[in-house]
Amino acid sequence: MNKSTVLLVDDDEITNFLCKKMLTELGFQSVESATNGQEAIKYLQHTCPDFIFLDIKMPVMDGFEFLEELKILALCQHTKIIMLTSSSREKEIKQASAYSNVIDFVVKPLTKQKVSHIFESIA
Repeated sequence: MNKSTVLLVDDDEITNFLCKKMLTELGFQSVESATNGQEAIKYLQHTCPDFIFLDIKMPVMDGFEFLEELKILALCQHTKIIMLTSSSREKEIKQASAYSNVIDFVVKPLTKQKVSHIFESIA
């Protein structure tokens, strides 16, 4: 994890702050944040992180709209995406699994244990 870069995409700035602090403590090299999908798309036009933690419910452009735009623009095709949500609706899990770069679906809050589990499963 120590060389990995992350983009947090969540409209809750406090969540972004706490997640950034936690991921930095876990050894991620760089952790940036965006407060909606549109802001994240602008960021991705200049750099591709190794991982994106993507909230589903956001204003301006939600998580699924972001995934569609990412696909249309063919940006960051090798970036792995972890979907974050406050509820685990089967419909959202199924919808997220349709995207090949989505590697996991996590119910908030993001914790060190959940992050460790994600990275153990892809190692």
